[in-house]
Amino acid sequence: MSIFLNKDSKIIVQGMTGGMGAKHTTLMVESGANIVGGVNARKAGTTVELGGQELPVFGTVAEAMKETGADVSVAFVPPAFTKDACIEAIDAEIPLLVVITEGVPVQDTAEVVAYLEGKSTRMIGPNCPGIITPEESLAGITPHTIAGKGPVGLVSKSGTLTYQMMYELRDFGFSTAIGIGGDPIVGTTHIDALQAFEDDPDTKVIVMIGEIGGDAEERAADYIKANITKPVVGYVAGFTAPEGKTMGHAGAIVSGSAGTAAAKQEALEAVGVKVGKTPSATADLAREILQGL
Repeated sequence: MSIFLNKDSKIIVQGMTGGMGAKHTTLMVESGANIVGGVNARKAGTTVELGGQELPVFGTVAEAMKETGADVSVAFVPPAFTKDACIEAIDAEIPLLVVITEGVPVQDTAEVVAYLEGKSTRMIGPNCPGIITPEESLAGITPHTIAGKGPVGLVSKSGTLTYQMMYELRDFGFSTAIGIGGDPIVGTTHIDALQAFEDDPDTKVIVMIGEIGGDAEERAADYIKANITKPVVGYVAGFTAPEGKTMGHAGAIVSGSAGTAAAKQEALEAVGVKVGKTPSATADLAREILQGL
């Protein structure tokens, strides 16, 4: 089992013919993901060979879905055009939209998230590595060789920490690893992923990676207390971050005591989540639980 993505997922790539789009489409094909085409209005009707596969290019998401049966779109679109690309995919009612683009204006993301209300599309991102169900499918930029299938469900704000945690727990493997993105506003939250992992029978332990800034981890802690029965292990990046400075991600800024790593750790530990001081220590906590199952 998995969440949001499996071996039957048919994936199209918005921006497949661009530099990053072509590079990562090739890697997705090589991972075994079922890539069925791309979208670029200026190159509609052509084909592109990527990863040894001849892939058709369509003018719109709706056309691509009609011709291929696609149910996932991965967007590699420049920040200025990301909002329009998202709205096009949502209007076409694609079930899953994964937005990799970094640097999308927060107002644009806010408008897209508001537009999603009541629609059938789930959006992951922006500014994220996407989602991988090892040995089944990949929608995004996570290296597929890090870890295989197993009982760990991983949700992370950080891309690189997603990769590190997958590497640390490669001896157990993952049901699904989802990078939700580090921007202040994202389509899929920690809470969405926690509930999906709770409902997935093959996920035995959930690892949740947060970082300084905002209150997403505190809200997730409240949700875990009320709704999650599976063991959750946490890590919060940014214990040494100076106050008032934005650190890497647009969302990672601390003001006063709100949004600090210590405050987040406290909130999580108060509801029974074991929190590691480093990614390796966090992996060890997860390993202890897994060995006891």
